[in-house]
Amino acid sequence: MVNRYQTGMQGVYLVAAELTGRGFIVSVTSRNAFGADLLVTRQGCEMTWSVQVKTNRQTPSYWLLNSHAQEMKYSSHIYVFVNLRGNDRPEYYVVKSEFVAKHVGVEGPWHWFGRTDALPYLEGWDAVFGDPGTPPNQQHDSDDQIPNREIAQLSRS
Repeated sequence: MVNRYQTGMQGVYLVAAELTGRGFIVSVTSRNAFGADLLVTRQGCEMTWSVQVKTNRQTPSYWLLNSHAQEMKYSSHIYVFVNLRGNDRPEYYVVKSEFVAKHVGVEGPWHWFGRTDALPYLEGWDAVFGDPGTPPNQQHDSDDQIPNREIAQLSRS
């Protein structure tokens, strides 16, 4: 039987693999990093996000959140809500923290984000993260290129 901790870790690594496969640079944080399971950046490092992953093993009506979810509303902080579905592709809901903060449900000590609020964000990778860009060492600016004949002349001088 898979325990809750293993389910959470599986979600973190699945999201890391998904973002890496899309061309982003991804680093898994230590488990005691508050609010961030992943640090994600574009290839040129011009934009960076903290990502918190919440994973359920079965299709839920909600995901549990910590009590700070209403205060964690930064343009660079993203939630990815994951539904594991056995051998099928997981469902990924990619949601900005500002939206989550406005839609946190609270009952007693429990804080949650509802699946109905998440539905429009299914596979919302591009809307949130955009294009991963091109690594700086692979970028070619034609103004910076020296034609081969000029290189040959410089090497003879």
